[in-house]
Amino acid sequence: MSFDDTPLASGQALALAIEYNGASFHGWQRQGSTDQTVQEALENALGQIANHDVRVACAGRTDAGVHATGQVVSFSAPVTRSLKAWVVGTNAVLPPTVRVHWAHPVPNEFHARFSATERTYRYIWCVRDVRPTSLLKQVTWTRNALCAETMHEAAQSLLGEQDFSAFRAASCQSKSPCREVRAVSVLSYGPFVVMEIRANAFLHHMVRNIAGSLSLVGRGLKPVGWIAELLQGRDRKIAADTAPPDGLYLTEVAYPSVYQLPNAVGGPIFLPLG
Repeated sequence: MSFDDTPLASGQALALAIEYNGASFHGWQRQGSTDQTVQEALENALGQIANHDVRVACAGRTDAGVHATGQVVSFSAPVTRSLKAWVVGTNAVLPPTVRVHWAHPVPNEFHARFSATERTYRYIWCVRDVRPTSLLKQVTWTRNALCAETMHEAAQSLLGEQDFSAFRAASCQSKSPCREVRAVSVLSYGPFVVMEIRANAFLHHMVRNIAGSLSLVGRGLKPVGWIAELLQGRDRKIAADTAPPDGLYLTEVAYPSVYQLPNAVGGPIFLPLG
């Protein structure tokens, strides 16, 4: 992809697509502590390019250890810079664990979070007898065999607009436990078992809690109908433990076509997916 080097006026609203390896970060959101966050790293880099403080809004705040290949952020450019400067220049000063894939001008009313219509996550297990060193903190390793077909069948009960209290973290601050899951699948690729789930929005820990429960179904420890029972019971205490953050990726955020944003980057490059 080539990047336009035509200067854009200060005050121009921009959307950026961000990829990051979350293993070394204490989550997305900037915090009042010494723990480094993705937001802090990105804003510091953008600030160097602008010679000015920059604050961004993101499509979804990821937890410590969670990764992204398709995070989207928005901000108002405080100075005149080109799209090339915002991408190539920012990447030159970012740590190697964070990258900007594209920058795109958007109307002032655009907001990375509130303008989004869908989010897509992938959760990745690696089923091997020995933990893979090359993918340390990039996948959730298990030596227990997982039946992707059974997990896929069980996951179909998640579809539609429902109360997801059974998969909601106790610390979740959302006003409503209802979300609409629009697509979900579980497939196997060699040693990898991959859950992909798309919804209008997600509750805190919702994907990891679903992954934890589906893994018990995949191991044969719970029946296919258990996920539906959990949804109906709306009791987080009955569901499985929260799955580790290592295998979770935010892969795509969808927006209305009027914004004409570039296509999503896709999932982790070690998988034959999108």
